[in-house]
Amino acid sequence: MQRHAPAAFALSRTRVQRLIDQGRIRVNGVAARRPAQRLADGDRVAIEVSAPPPRDAPLAEPLPLVILYEDADLVVVVKPAGMVVHPTSRQRDGTVVNALLWHAALRHASWTPRLVQRLDRGTSGLLVAAKSAAAHAELQRSQRSAVKDYLAVVWGRPSPLRGRLEGHIGRDPLDRRRMMVRDAGSPSSTSYARLARTAGESVGLSLVRCRLGTGRTHQIRVHLAERGWPIVGDATYGTAPRRRLGSTALDRLARAFPRPALHAWQLTFVVPATGLARTFTAALPDDVARLAAAAGLTRGLPSPMGGDIIAASRLSAQ
Repeated sequence: MQRHAPAAFALSRTRVQRLIDQGRIRVNGVAARRPAQRLADGDRVAIEVSAPPPRDAPLAEPLPLVILYEDADLVVVVKPAGMVVHPTSRQRDGTVVNALLWHAALRHASWTPRLVQRLDRGTSGLLVAAKSAAAHAELQRSQRSAVKDYLAVVWGRPSPLRGRLEGHIGRDPLDRRRMMVRDAGSPSSTSYARLARTAGESVGLSLVRCRLGTGRTHQIRVHLAERGWPIVGDATYGTAPRRRLGSTALDRLARAFPRPALHAWQLTFVVPATGLARTFTAALPDDVARLAAAAGLTRGLPSPMGGDIIAASRLSAQ
C-alpha cells in the first residue's frame, strides 16, 4: 500500500503482507492483491486483524540488583550489562522488572515497576523505575530537565576535545534492528567531551563522556560511530580499525571486548517527594574499568560533581 495505516495498528510490513496474502485487507470492499496498490482520495481500507493474545504478567524473580536509592515513589538501580530491562515477547524472565517485582514482594509491597527510561541490553548503568502511574507521569514530565551522563571507551581520538553531535536518527530501512542518521529520522543531540586517550602518536583508544540532549534509540552509539569513533565492543555500529594498537595485550583485550563499552554513569533529576534535584552516580563496572586501566584512561575518570551521591547497597536474592 502506498499510504501508511494509522500507527495504532502497529503492524509490521511483514504482517501487512501476510494479511494481504490471506485476503484480510480490503479496499472499497475488494480484497487487496499487492502491497504496491495505489490508493485514491476517499478510498476505504478495511483490515481484519485479530487482537494479540494477552501476555502473562511478569513474575517476580530472585535476581541480584544494585539499589542506589528508594522512596515511596521510585527506585534507582544499577543495571548490569547483559540484563534486559523489561520483559518482551521473546524474553519473559531475567529482566530488571522481574528483579524489582521480587524486591517489592520481599517488602510485602504490591507496586509494579514502571520504567522511566531504557538501556540497551549490553549497556550498564543507572535506571529509574516509578512505583505508581502518578509518579511515572511526574518523572516523565521532568525528563527535559534531567541530566544523563554516560562514559564510553571508543576507537579513535575525538577532536575537538568537546563538541555536540547532531543529526536526525531513524531506523535503517535495510535492517529494522539498527538505527542510523537519516533525513527521515527524529532530531537528536549528544554533547561529548574527550577525557583521556592512549599515549603515543597512534589514534588508539579514548575515554569519552556523553550527555544526552535527546533520548533516541541507540543515540550515543549511532552518533559516535557516525563520526568515526565507534564504541569498543559495539559490533552493531562499528568494527575495530585494521591498524593495531601499540600494545598487543591491549589490542587483544579491546578487539575481544564482548559488549559495547558504554555505561550510564551519572543521572540528575528532580525527586517528586522533595521537589529537589539529586545526582546519582554508578561506578564503572569491572569489565569497562579493566579496559580503561589497561589503556591508561583511568586518569581521565571524572569525580562525582556535587549533588547527593547515594551509597550503593546490594539487593539480596534470598
